[in-house]
Amino acid sequence: MGIIDDIKETLSKAVFSPSTLLSGRGGLHMAQILLSLVTFVLAAFRGGSSHTYWNYAMFTWAFCPIMTLIITIIEMFKLDIILNMFCMDWGDFATGMAMSSTLMTVSVAITYGNFYACLKCLYGWIVTIFASLTALLYTLEVLKDKFMDKKKGSYLAALPGFWKVMEAFVSCMIFISLTGYRDKPALIVCVIAYIIPFPLLPLIIATNILKKLKTCLPFNLDRFVFIFLVISVMLYVFTAIMWPIFMFKNNPRPSDCPPSFCIWAIEFMVAFFTYVNLILFTLDLIFTLLGICNFKRT
Repeated sequence: MGIIDDIKETLSKAVFSPSTLLSGRGGLHMAQILLSLVTFVLAAFRGGSSHTYWNYAMFTWAFCPIMTLIITIIEMFKLDIILNMFCMDWGDFATGMAMSSTLMTVSVAITYGNFYACLKCLYGWIVTIFASLTALLYTLEVLKDKFMDKKKGSYLAALPGFWKVMEAFVSCMIFISLTGYRDKPALIVCVIAYIIPFPLLPLIIATNILKKLKTCLPFNLDRFVFIFLVISVMLYVFTAIMWPIFMFKNNPRPSDCPPSFCIWAIEFMVAFFTYVNLILFTLDLIFTLLGICNFKRT
């Protein structure tokens, strides 16, 4: 009867609360949604592009406000109380999503400005300014959660979970930068090596967020993560060696190679992000082995 009473008491707290929108957090969410949508519309009005960086920017300006809206609706109807009881740490999830949105919007503001803003591109500057303001709002939410409200994450908003988010984010940056590999078998193998760890990252993140699901797994998740990290490090060591050799052999940097539309520079970004992810996966593995910084030792 005690459990049933607890459930009834929890459900009774899940009531519509429009005052959430009038709080500082609610107002910040509304501003984030509005600015993201304005930026999306401005970028779409400018005209489409087949460039993967443009597609990534449009995805970010749609995905982030949608997730913010979902979080706002859940908190407005106090459904986060139910989620806290049955399946997840809601505060950790909300702060973690704000951190992820900050990562995405900041990167988009930089890449969009790099590709579409120039001395004669006034419209590109307008979009870049709105993109930067959007990134600033998401950054303010993270600063508010971490330093003003002193929120401490249990996974996604803590170092172990956000580290996985950064690994997935860098993987995405590699994928949207991939070019010039189709006629080179060694580079195709590198692309396969990039792909192998990527789908497992969101699964690991989701399983750690949904605590009830984690307890139902027929295997030890921490041990699985350790094996995953070992394999990921080996794959990225391979690509860190093979990609530069086979991409840049007999392919020197052109004398005229501006970063905004030089294929060589984009190919170099793949190599750069490869080393970044190799460092992230290696540190993840070391922290896991030593059990430091809240990483679970296996």
